[in-house]
Amino acid sequence: MPPAHTDQLPALSVTQLVDLVNETLAFAYPSIVVEGEVSSFKINQGRYVFFDLKDDTNVINCFMMVYALKLPLEDGMKVRLTGTPKLGKFSKFSLTVKSYELAGEGHLRRAMELLKAKLTTEGLFDPARKRPLPQFPQTIGLITSSTSAAYADFCKILATRWGGLTIQLVDVTVQGQTAPDQIVTAIETFNHSPNPPDVLVIIRGGGSLEDLMAFSTEPVTRAVAASRTPTIVGVGHEIDFSLADYAADVRAATPTDAARIVVPDRHEVLAQISSLATRNTHSLHSLINLKRHQLDQSLLRLEHYLKLPRQRVQTAEVRLWHSLDILNRQRQSRLMQLNMQAARLSTIDRLITDYRRQLDHKTQLLAGYNPQAVLKRGYAIVRHHNKILTSARNLKPGDAIMIQLAEDQLSAEVTT
Repeated sequence: MPPAHTDQLPALSVTQLVDLVNETLAFAYPSIVVEGEVSSFKINQGRYVFFDLKDDTNVINCFMMVYALKLPLEDGMKVRLTGTPKLGKFSKFSLTVKSYELAGEGHLRRAMELLKAKLTTEGLFDPARKRPLPQFPQTIGLITSSTSAAYADFCKILATRWGGLTIQLVDVTVQGQTAPDQIVTAIETFNHSPNPPDVLVIIRGGGSLEDLMAFSTEPVTRAVAASRTPTIVGVGHEIDFSLADYAADVRAATPTDAARIVVPDRHEVLAQISSLATRNTHSLHSLINLKRHQLDQSLLRLEHYLKLPRQRVQTAEVRLWHSLDILNRQRQSRLMQLNMQAARLSTIDRLITDYRRQLDHKTQLLAGYNPQAVLKRGYAIVRHHNKILTSARNLKPGDAIMIQLAEDQLSAEVTT
């Protein structure tokens, strides 16, 4: 087919040509994966991330939002990016990054070192902020993959050691680009539950450093540190360490070790109770024998000094033992009353704890509806003639608008 003459083609403006190219790119390459080396990395205004991705021949400008920066980047790191190609202003070709992975164990370890140093400075790993785990938990919140061997081993050991527990599982992906968001969502789900578990357990079996990297990302590490529920993290083998391990209240060497830490062995507990009961019984018998001996000595002295017949002494002994028996029953009755009062106080304490949790939850909800809190997350309120705008439909070029930020106001003029 002969080529069309140029006079038969419609003339496009520069903007139309850029739009046409972007439409073609969006249709043909809605998402692409590119590998290269990071250079000229920088963060603007604490919100926007800019860097170049280069190889031996070419360079691509890259852009992403700072919330997508789950692992630190720096010049020289090898990365694998997933993003959308686009022609921007001044026909500048760029890549909008959706997600990324670091290529190579050396770069992964370097990213972990950078993030660990940052979070250590913020105090996230401070031992003083770590809480003890409950000694006898009834409900366990478990975050892991339901198809993993780690999950099966954890449940098996848990049932063997204690049994009768309620396990609330949130099934997540434990490696790959989607894993960090799923783990963070699972932690938040447990913490916002009206009946949160007694302890939160996060586990994963062994793997390479890249496989375990989801547990060393910034969102996951911060979520573990911020958990309202005490946390125990058991990821990988004994020699493996993730940043979530440092942020957790307790670190377990392996998933099976987490099961051993979170609950005691019922056989050991029963043995301790039996031993304690035996010691108490021996102590009680010794005390009774001592008091009996003291009583016999007192009666003998009484018989000697008063010259009472032996029969009258024995009668007095029977009456004394009867009095002691009455006193003992009275003591037991009083002890039962005190135990009942203690049980009622324990119930009241649990009610107060529940009310406090409800109050904390409602306080967080109120804070979330605070307009100032929304502004501090990066949003803004736009006004025209002192009216809040929800649409630009009634604006025209030249109109003056006011932009309300969290701490300042900006004046602007509509141009298009």
